[in-house]
Amino acid sequence: MKWQGRRQSGNVDDRRGMSKGKLAAGGGIVVTLIVLALNFFGGETGQQLAPIVEQLGGSQSTQQTEQRDLTAQEKEMGNFMATVLADTEDVWSQIFKDNNLGDYEYPKMVLFTDAVSTACGNASSASGPFYCPADQDLYMDLAFFDELKTRFGAQGGDFAIAYVTAHEIGHHVQTLLGTSQKVRQLQQQNRNEANQLSVAMELQADFYAGVWAHYNKEYLEEGDIEEAMSAANAVGDDAIQKKTQGSVRPDSFTHGSSEQRMKWFMKGYKTGDIKQGDTFSEILN
Repeated sequence: MKWQGRRQSGNVDDRRGMSKGKLAAGGGIVVTLIVLALNFFGGETGQQLAPIVEQLGGSQSTQQTEQRDLTAQEKEMGNFMATVLADTEDVWSQIFKDNNLGDYEYPKMVLFTDAVSTACGNASSASGPFYCPADQDLYMDLAFFDELKTRFGAQGGDFAIAYVTAHEIGHHVQTLLGTSQKVRQLQQQNRNEANQLSVAMELQADFYAGVWAHYNKEYLEEGDIEEAMSAANAVGDDAIQKKTQGSVRPDSFTHGSSEQRMKWFMKGYKTGDIKQGDTFSEILN
């Protein structure tokens, strides 16, 4: 992705190098995989359950406090994230304007290491990247992307990171448009469809990530879309369940299969039309 020398967002709160929180001392790998399965890419149900699973994962804990200077590589990654966030600000501001949706409200991106406090509760890096609708902020521990490659077999690359970021921004768009609130109400009214509604929400966020990529084509490089597809494939519910459980249970999906996630990202990328992102009709029918 062509990003160097371009506008960077001022809405980044970089807390890396300053870390204070309870970290699990035992059972870390297994617990991390389970929490990732619950909480990949902003699922609100997973965000509520993740702290409980983390507590069950180990009886011992340590309090870690760290303050240090960022390395040159970390600073460069921070600049990259600020550029991607700026791209989402520009694209979604224009989309909202073109579709008479009012003003697009910029979210804040929080970069952290190990643990973070949010309006949705405390979270560790095991939670994966997530969006908190209570404060309308994105939270990202960038070490997650190493996990994505080494444990889940994603191709990696800077556009895989951009895809994840754009997916989280998709949840912000859903919050601004009132979709998130409607889905939560429907989930409370009909528990039997709660998982399906969650899948539809996540796939729509993938679709919105594709729409963003459509409007960002001038900055894409060869192989970028393949990197996004590799990441989407790696975090499908079926792929995660195979890694964590050894089997697949479609009735327990909360984010969609690898095939579904790739399909909806590509639909957004090819069309660039937010009106074609009705994932709910397909999933619930």
